[in-house]
Amino acid sequence: MKLYSLLSLLFLGVLWRSEGVASSSNDDVGRLINVTTFNAMFKYQKDPQCPSQGFYSYQAFLTAARSFGKLGFATTGKLATRKRELLAFLAQTSHQTTGGWLTAPDGPLFWGYCHIRESTEDSYCKADPKWPCAKGQKYYGRGPMQLKGNQNYGQAGKALGLDLLKNPDLVAKDPVVSFKTAIWFWMTAQGIKPSCHDVMVGKWKPTEADKAAKRVPGYGVVSNIIGGSECGSGANTDVADRFGFYVRYCKMLGVNPGKHLDCFFQQPFTRM
Repeated sequence: MKLYSLLSLLFLGVLWRSEGVASSSNDDVGRLINVTTFNAMFKYQKDPQCPSQGFYSYQAFLTAARSFGKLGFATTGKLATRKRELLAFLAQTSHQTTGGWLTAPDGPLFWGYCHIRESTEDSYCKADPKWPCAKGQKYYGRGPMQLKGNQNYGQAGKALGLDLLKNPDLVAKDPVVSFKTAIWFWMTAQGIKPSCHDVMVGKWKPTEADKAAKRVPGYGVVSNIIGGSECGSGANTDVADRFGFYVRYCKMLGVNPGKHLDCFFQQPFTRM
């Protein structure tokens, strides 16, 4: 009788962890996706045409993701919610770093994590006494989220305990730091924009102004946060690419992607 009760409790514990509220374990991300699936998502990142050459490794991603586990990255909500957030992050960063083209082998959605640096290495320096540009440094897009601008490098560096204003290229040379800057951006609300994290876990509630701008909860708002200039002008290939990656990854993990996947007719946050 005691053995039966113990087994029952163990079963209920497993069920609660998989379908209940967020687990506090930083290992959750590793249980959501394995190395085989991760590598299949980014099938061509070691292709000769991709500068990354495997820079974005599974282990580097796990190390970075686990450092944000206690803050809720891919550890908030039920299992399906955690998977959707994880896949949304991987999809958006796939688009940011894509090397795909329309007639690419297997199609463009297999070519995420191809690039590390933005092709045009401009300075992206804006006068800011709080986040001053370092002499000789440039703040063009780097890493999974293509972190750009001295303000973003300064804020990310402060959050991570690194001086990225003086050493922005660390984002292109250290894969763990690279992923950490991307997750920092994902977790951080900026100005009138909510964090991508809050949108994907259901914490963000649209205001009346948001509703009037057709910004409603769903993956499409995440595309609006990251690539708002692509939104609001009808169907286009950039937005389709963003949710194309997401739908593909959701199928791989057997997750319903949810509603409102595009931002074709959403007004960008920058036009408020």
